[in-house]
Amino acid sequence: MQRWTMNTMQPIEQGSLSARTYISLREALIAGNFRPGERLLMQDLAQRLGTSVTPVREACFRLVSEQALELRSGRFITVPELTRSRYWQVRLIRIALEGLAAELAVEHVSEADIDKLVEIHRDFVAGETSGDADRARRANREFHFGVYRLSKMDMLIAQIESLWVSMGPILNVYYLQAENDYIGAEEHETLIEAFRTRNKKVARKAIERDIVRGGMNLLRYFDEQDAAAKRA
Repeated sequence: MQRWTMNTMQPIEQGSLSARTYISLREALIAGNFRPGERLLMQDLAQRLGTSVTPVREACFRLVSEQALELRSGRFITVPELTRSRYWQVRLIRIALEGLAAELAVEHVSEADIDKLVEIHRDFVAGETSGDADRARRANREFHFGVYRLSKMDMLIAQIESLWVSMGPILNVYYLQAENDYIGAEEHETLIEAFRTRNKKVARKAIERDIVRGGMNLLRYFDEQDAAAKRA
């Protein structure tokens, strides 16, 4: 299975250190740079970001309050373990919010927007078919958020971004451990066609099916993990 090289976090500039640290850690989670269950030492994070432990601790506490991280001690935090229950919760909320965003996007999408989404989707397909998981992951995220931004609802987009903070580590497992048979995400093409015909219902269903079909690989992964645990 293709593996990608994790992006490194860049040192942050001076300014509002806590806010900047929060944004940097949040982006790293969304990008899938951390795996479920990974323990993160605050001192190590501070060194990688080029700051002191205090803003890192404040940023981590904020992410803990958003259920993106879990506090285990004063020195380290952990990325939540990937469980079937956690995945189902994230998936259920994603279907509701991202489906709504796609439906609303139909009202605002332009031909130029559609052309851009076609270009991004081609990049995504090229990444998946060539086995370049890192390229596919980046393009998939760019495609989805390109759609959601077209909803023109800042509060909705912010809620979806918060979901993707939890989704990032899940995608780490999706690409590194789960077998993927949903290559090319044809529901993206269905969505693009729905934008062309200005069909809200089809647009919403396309995103919902995309989330469900991609998740089938993770459900099989959970079944395999359960079977392995029973054999142990």
